[in-house]
Amino acid sequence: MTLLSALSSSSSSSPASTSTATTTPTTQASSASPTMVGSINSSSFPANVGIHALEFYFPTKYVDQAELEQFDGVSAGKYTIGLGQTKMAVCDDREDINSISLTVVQNLVEKHNISYSDIGFLEVGTESIIDKSKSVKTVLMSLFEKSGNHDVVGIDTKNACYGGTASVFNAVNWVESSSWDGRYAIVVAADIASYAEGPARPTGGAGAVAILIGPNAPVVFDQGVRASHMNHLWDFYKPELASEYPTVDGHFSNTCYIRSVDACYSLFAKKFSKRYSPNPEQLFKVQEIDHLAFHAPNCKLVQKAFGRLAYNDMLQDPENEIYASVKEFAKFGHSEESYYDKGLERGMMQFTKAEYQKKVVPSIYASTNVGNMYTASVWACLSSLLSSTPDDEILNKRIGMFSYGSGSAATFFSLKVVASTEKFRDTLQIQSRLEDRIKVTPQVFAEHLKLREETALLKDYNPVGDVSTLAKGTYYLERIDEKFRRTYIRA
Repeated sequence: MTLLSALSSSSSSSPASTSTATTTPTTQASSASPTMVGSINSSSFPANVGIHALEFYFPTKYVDQAELEQFDGVSAGKYTIGLGQTKMAVCDDREDINSISLTVVQNLVEKHNISYSDIGFLEVGTESIIDKSKSVKTVLMSLFEKSGNHDVVGIDTKNACYGGTASVFNAVNWVESSSWDGRYAIVVAADIASYAEGPARPTGGAGAVAILIGPNAPVVFDQGVRASHMNHLWDFYKPELASEYPTVDGHFSNTCYIRSVDACYSLFAKKFSKRYSPNPEQLFKVQEIDHLAFHAPNCKLVQKAFGRLAYNDMLQDPENEIYASVKEFAKFGHSEESYYDKGLERGMMQFTKAEYQKKVVPSIYASTNVGNMYTASVWACLSSLLSSTPDDEILNKRIGMFSYGSGSAATFFSLKVVASTEKFRDTLQIQSRLEDRIKVTPQVFAEHLKLREETALLKDYNPVGDVSTLAKGTYYLERIDEKFRRTYIRA
């Protein structure tokens, strides 16, 4: 079944199976009239609203974190073990938030043979702001020109690393609402993460994920169980509008992340048990989740967060014999001390080590090798999982998702795989693309960041980055004119 035929059967209550997507470029429709790719039934939700396809873009250049440790004069393992990072994506002045978003959307459309006329919703989640008024979404509308389709709902969404997830929820809500007109929704989660010289610099990266959403999808959003936690915090923010670099309190931000894990997961467990458990009085536990994808500022924090899920489960059932080896930590409860006690942290990481390897490690492959991608991070983790896991290990399985954005906004939610994910493996090909990248030295990495610093606000500027290093199909910045207007070309 093609993507279009999957949507056209959306009034059915049974999951749709989906064939492998073609890589033939799409032919743009010449009419502005949209094709109805889904049937609309005002009396019920469309069935199985979820993810039909993912596209993941990352830059072709990277720096090796072990070499960066030597360059920065820090102890061996500080970045590779302490942060759990192996490589980090690098951008020069040829790429910005507009270019990477253009690339990921066009690649999605071409790989899956989608007509731009069949897209009714497009929203961008990002914190990489290059204009305080004009949205990235409006730049992406240049891709729709040949189709004549200008009837496209959505705009940019911003809150640190959470904007992409907020946009996904907006897209799902649109499909499930009376506003839905039967067409696809696309969400772009994209960012370039860079830091000033100092301890936070190795937690940078860059990436963009495009998410195709509609009914009768192979990966479905569980309804009624999203659990959110919103706070007013100053852990990471960007008050200097002339700079890409954030103001960040790294240790405090990590604690805020773990606090949000506690709050969101505890509420999710209650909601999930009430809605889906045959015995609502028996609280949901992490053992019931088959796979997990976390927002990954660094992969060591992800491992700590997974241990914290088990800690929350243990606090609900401390006398259970499976927690005998960590029962001593129950005394901390959710006290302030529990967020800073290293014995507790190490103990829960050790307790969950085997399950972490099985349930989480497949999702962090891209993050380990690309770095932090802000809004794209959790969706890159989902992409990694779906691109590497065979059907017999993921079909009819549930995926837990945790999204966090500083400031702060966080949600724990879940997905169910109801049909083959073969097309994700066929089209994403993350491992082979990562292996084909170009390594640059730490010195070149530093020079690229310096170049971006010095040219961030320039007008009448011609970028100098080497376009020959870009992958085929990548959009890049050609020029910024005397009125700050940016033009892009596709490699």
